[in-house]
Amino acid sequence: MRYLITLNATATPDGPPPAELMEAIAKLGEDAAKAGVLLDVGGLAPSSEGARVTLTGGELTVTDGPFAEAKELISYTVYQLSSKEEAVEWASRFLKLHRDLWPGWEGETEVRRVMGPEDFAPPA
Repeated sequence: MRYLITLNATATPDGPPPAELMEAIAKLGEDAAKAGVLLDVGGLAPSSEGARVTLTGGELTVTDGPFAEAKELISYTVYQLSSKEEAVEWASRFLKLHRDLWPGWEGETEVRRVMGPEDFAPPA
């Protein structure tokens, strides 16, 4: 099964992430690649560079960022794993790196299974 893990920052210390954190994240990515479970990974530009398209009452509305949420979606990873528990373990490893190597950083991950054609009944 494929799992999408997103990273949201809710509190970020001033300055860039420490070099030790970036090295540890790269190592975690290498571990996932060697394990054959890493499908894709990427950082996301700030919401100030994005837009939101909304459908309400039959009308489309486009709103340019930044968005008012207190947390900023900053990256994603897609894994091929056998269970949600395994996805949670990878997400936890990632957050533990932030806890241990970037004091004051706070955030959360969201683990979501990516659905595919196998999740829907075949057409009648």
